[in-house]
Amino acid sequence: MKLFAHFRVANICAMLAMTWVIGYQVTVARCESQKAAAAIGSKRVEALIAAMSIDEKLGQLTQRPGGMRTDDNPEVAHAKREDLKREVREGKVGSFLGAFGAEYINDLQRVAVEESKHGIPLIIGNDIIHGCRTIFPIPLAEAASWDPALVERSAHIAAVEAAAMGTHWTFAPMVDICRDPRWGRVAEGNGEDPYLGSIIAAARVRGFQGDDLKASDSLLACAKHFAAYGAPEGGRDYNTVDISMATLFEVHLPPFRAAVDAGVGTMMSAFNEINGVPATANRFIMTEVLRSQWGFDGFVVSDWTAVTELVAHGYARDDAHAAALAIDAGVDMDMTSQAYRTHLAKAIDDGHLDIRTIDDAVRRVLKTKESIGLFDDPYTDPELHKKVILCDEHRGVARESARRSMVLLKNDGNVLPLKPGIKKIALIGPLADNQRDMLGTWAAIGKAEDVVTIRTGMGAAVGDEVAINFEIGCQIEGGDVAGIQKAVEVARASDMAIVVVGETAGMSGEASCRSNIDLPGHQLELVKAIHATGKPMVVLVASGRPLAIPWVAEHVPTIVQIWHPGVEAGHAVADVLFGKVNPSAKLPITIPRNVGQVPIYYAHKQTGRPPSDSFFTSKYSDVPWTPLYPFGFGLSYTKFGYSKMKLSQVKMKPGESITASATITNTGDVAGEEIVQLYIRDLVGSRTRPVKQLRGFKRVSLAPGESKTITFTLTESDLAYWDSNFEFKAEPGKFVVSIGPNSVDGMSTDFELIAE
Repeated sequence: MKLFAHFRVANICAMLAMTWVIGYQVTVARCESQKAAAAIGSKRVEALIAAMSIDEKLGQLTQRPGGMRTDDNPEVAHAKREDLKREVREGKVGSFLGAFGAEYINDLQRVAVEESKHGIPLIIGNDIIHGCRTIFPIPLAEAASWDPALVERSAHIAAVEAAAMGTHWTFAPMVDICRDPRWGRVAEGNGEDPYLGSIIAAARVRGFQGDDLKASDSLLACAKHFAAYGAPEGGRDYNTVDISMATLFEVHLPPFRAAVDAGVGTMMSAFNEINGVPATANRFIMTEVLRSQWGFDGFVVSDWTAVTELVAHGYARDDAHAAALAIDAGVDMDMTSQAYRTHLAKAIDDGHLDIRTIDDAVRRVLKTKESIGLFDDPYTDPELHKKVILCDEHRGVARESARRSMVLLKNDGNVLPLKPGIKKIALIGPLADNQRDMLGTWAAIGKAEDVVTIRTGMGAAVGDEVAINFEIGCQIEGGDVAGIQKAVEVARASDMAIVVVGETAGMSGEASCRSNIDLPGHQLELVKAIHATGKPMVVLVASGRPLAIPWVAEHVPTIVQIWHPGVEAGHAVADVLFGKVNPSAKLPITIPRNVGQVPIYYAHKQTGRPPSDSFFTSKYSDVPWTPLYPFGFGLSYTKFGYSKMKLSQVKMKPGESITASATITNTGDVAGEEIVQLYIRDLVGSRTRPVKQLRGFKRVSLAPGESKTITFTLTESDLAYWDSNFEFKAEPGKFVVSIGPNSVDGMSTDFELIAE
């Protein structure tokens, strides 16, 4: 997959220098893609731009909160909504976020279309991240399915429900690569790998937007946060990002490029700075890369108040300066700060800003509104949502998504699936009969009452045949330990114990970063106490991030990472526990032994002194340097053997391709699915290369004893990277190819890319 056009160091340095200039002056050399975009606007859009005043244009670039706060009394809420309608009527706002419900949105839209001077419809955006009312597993969990078709389907269902509620635009997918599980928003992304992240990003865009943006079940997507938001120092949200240009281009930008190639309609700027230049004022990434290099022709929206936060960054003198910097960098719409409509007219009057910059931004916003059919049909059928919200079909897909996202981390003694003959099961833990936390972070309009708890799901699965004896044991956070003894008594009186531990939904997500990623509260004490009973035991880990669970991994025979699985949590867990489904999910992110290993990820660089038994090498003195569970890891109720790896040739010329194949055999007793993974390593480069890089994966279904040969094709672009001259190219030399079940295990062989 060729990610970028050739891009030389001299060009990058010049562009970076451009972003470092703090001032109102418009860059003399305007981007060719902007000129082209200005020339191809529709007649309707061009007529509107010609007729609008500067204040009305700035209104189209302004997004306001939707006036749906639930903590206001009715009179205050009514007054706020009337004020918002007045702003719409006066042409001071072009978009709302956080407005739900077709009736309310239609009311706002009526004012825009029928009472404002130019009748320009509003575009309504909302955070539809992993479902609207039917809540699917958190995005990190769905990435664990390694199933882009399933991810695309869940995104489509989210679009169906959100569109029926009047939403036109979702602030998703979040495609930031994260290699630090302390960061709260790791739950919202696709993990640590740019290849897997790119595949999932494109699937979500296709799912949200569909084939026709004007269709009633389409939702305009927004890839966020552009860029490198997932690499904050210390894992603290909004924090500084200081990375090399190579890391930016090779790790953090590919999923955004994949989203653009999939046709994403909008992008959102990031809160963070990148090497000293805040993303929201970073002309290099917003205009030179996104528009000029990639050809993106949608519009860019800032994140919440990110424009005025340029002042806090120390990059802008005041809000007026911040607004001019952001609009000139290529941020078209200001989310909530109102800096554009407050300050940019004066900047134009004073000659600090070119009106063409404003017109270009307005053109992009209006063309987007036109592309999704708002001018032709701005209203939503207020009865439609009753037919689709939380319907049986949607719940069925949510169940499928949840069970295909659960990762079997350990199953010593084949405790799972649960065997016939068990009469009493002790179900223990603060998340075992929990509805709200199963939804996870960013649950849109999902309701706790919609959730099937694990207790309910297991009860439905076994009926009267098995007694499910529940005891909470302890709280997730704080609390006392008095309940642990009660849980022990329940376990002793049962044939086995299922212990469900982890995090609350609020422990991950925006601004929910943790310096300690162990099991919170007294949950580890609870696990140890149940383990001490000697009963067969399964631990289910429900969380929004990888948790460091070394004691559990060493002592408990069976562990399943269930993440925050959504509304069908209980049914999906029961499907896995009782063997209705054979788990096949794989980790999209490394699980560390402890927080001191962070950042830890599979595609790390080799050092001059790689880990060994010798003292003076790169390792820890108090813990192994290896992860607890590596990227790509996940077990099954059956076993798979890998054999007969071969390459189509051992030497490859530029422009050619090479195939790598291996035979996968189900050596167990039950049918199962394996996700076969292919990795490469460039042994010698003009810049040092990662020890492994994912370059392909395929799912294979096998009956007991069945074998299939899986084949991958590698092209020259799969071997390419940004070399020492910052050209995206493959360098001649030897490459190692590995095929296996995860990033650590498998078979390897090598071939050589030769020069012509």
